[in-house]
Amino acid sequence: MDTRTCAITIQASSDLQELLVAQLSELGFDGFEQTETTLIAYMEEEAFNSVDLELILNQHKITASESIIEKTNWNAIWESNFQPIQISNRLGVRAHFHPPISGVEQEIIITPKMSFGTGHHATTSLVMEMMFAINLQDQSLLDFGTGTGILAILGKMLGAKMILAVDNDDWCIENALENCKVNGAGDIEVVLSDRPIPGRNFNTILANINRHILLEHLPALVKQLNPGGQLIISGLLKDDEVELEVFCNNLGLLSINKGEKNGWIALGFLLPIAI
Repeated sequence: MDTRTCAITIQASSDLQELLVAQLSELGFDGFEQTETTLIAYMEEEAFNSVDLELILNQHKITASESIIEKTNWNAIWESNFQPIQISNRLGVRAHFHPPISGVEQEIIITPKMSFGTGHHATTSLVMEMMFAINLQDQSLLDFGTGTGILAILGKMLGAKMILAVDNDDWCIENALENCKVNGAGDIEVVLSDRPIPGRNFNTILANINRHILLEHLPALVKQLNPGGQLIISGLLKDDEVELEVFCNNLGLLSINKGEKNGWIALGFLLPIAI
């Protein structure tokens, strides 16, 4: 029997929505739809905890409505809401049912199925913009918390030679594999895991997740980063910046890049080559 999905609808301003997405992600919500006045958050019904949700709602003095949707309804929901986006003239992101985007160098076709990562959210677009500034040609790449696989696919388009995409959700793995195939990136290795895969090292590591999971796994991720390699992290609010910079600096990383959009940030680090 397919897992059913819980959808929580909250009326909130765009500024409050950004904070709510971060807090709800900590509870395990892994899909979001946003308009100017409404936030819809999704998670598997069996993992939903109404008590934890109420604590967040009470903190902001807001209410929410709950509904249950079937797994098979997700594509129909996205087909009615998912709009193409463009990141400068270098990249367009669209679903398979959209016409090609004109005026861009490359396109990524993404059909999400309750998986995070379409380029619409600030954290995803910030990481993508940072990736354009890195030389990925013939490099190895780890996308930890791959979601739809969009960042791994962009890495392939930018010339990465060996790519590992990891996620802890079966649905994300299914979706990432489909998106990789559609985008001619079927050689990307997609693995189900809730932690970094030991015994592997990479020139570049991407981790667009959330603060809690980053703090848990950053020490292991840094051990997998080759000297001279770069780490890009996101899924973070502006208020997380100092804590994560200090944490990463203490792991031996140098801060080299930062991006900010709508209250969200992405941070770039370099692992120095020992002299």
